[in-house]
Amino acid sequence: MTDSEFMDRAERVLKSVEASCDRINDETSADIDNQRTGGMITLTFANRSQIVINLQKPLHEIWLAARCGGFHYQFDGAQWLDTKGQGEFFASLSRYASEQSGMALNF
Repeated sequence: MTDSEFMDRAERVLKSVEASCDRINDETSADIDNQRTGGMITLTFANRSQIVINLQKPLHEIWLAARCGGFHYQFDGAQWLDTKGQGEFFASLSRYASEQSGMALNF
């Protein structure tokens, strides 16, 4: 994958995360504050815990840092998978955000 292809695919992920936050805030009482700075999004929950998602262009990875740890995701041609076999990006984000918010959230 070229740098340009990575940035296109990764940008779609970030836009999807932002849209999901808007949808979740409209449909639930989760109250997720999402702040975007370049290739990084910080999600802040009502209990002040955070999840940080950022792009690592040189490695062609998306990194996610949650209260439970840090994870690296690479595109396998179909989806973004954790480099250590911990699952797909959006499924993982949903699980970690649910844990941190105290309610079931689906990204």
